Amino acid sequence: MSNLNTIEIKAFVPSKDFEVSKEFYEDLGFTKASDSDGVAYFHHGNCSFLLQDFYEKVLAENLMMHLLVEDITSWHKSIKASGVEEKYSIKVSAITEQPWGMLDFVVYDPSGVLWRFGQNV
Repeated sequence: MSNLNTIEIKAFVPSKDFEVSKEFYEDLGFTKASDSDGVAYFHHGNCSFLLQDFYEKVLAENLMMHLLVEDITSWHKSIKASGVEEKYSIKVSAITEQPWGMLDFVVYDPSGVLWRFGQNV
């Protein structure tokens, strides 16, 4: 079984407007490493996802991404300061302490995908 090592797992995130979503994720602080054939590869540190030029309302509005971070306050301040709320007409929630032992806040992307930013307590 020692040959069953894994490298990473990435989700394909849908986008209602591919160009707007690419700009949104860059504004959020992700790096766009590649973009071809309707798929853009984004990362921040060792965490990554694939943004796709594909939209299905039910999928987008039921998809939840979770990004575990070391400093939730810094992330929250950075995202609030980025201007994404006004630019994309989205809401960034307040930081909340959850009963499962995390501090977190949520952001919906322009396509309706929920992103939960969390820090272990």
